[in-house]
Amino acid sequence: MKSRRLKTCGFAVCLRSTGFAASLEVRKLYAVVEDPESEADALIRVIDESGEDYLYPARLFQRLTLPAEIQRALRLAS
Repeated sequence: MKSRRLKTCGFAVCLRSTGFAASLEVRKLYAVVEDPESEADALIRVIDESGEDYLYPARLFQRLTLPAEIQRALRLAS
């Protein structure tokens, strides 16, 4: 099976996990995967607790603007 390379485009913090408690942790940072079509439908694609990317309602998250140095460190840690 060929592995696909996801293009992450920043981070978001989970504000609430209503309906997704098994997949999301409140106050945790999640890598956001670029998905313009889903964003137009008020959805956000993140890499969740399973290590896979899934769509969630964007209202559950707050996108963050982090300094480049912190973004690099978070990407290296994952």
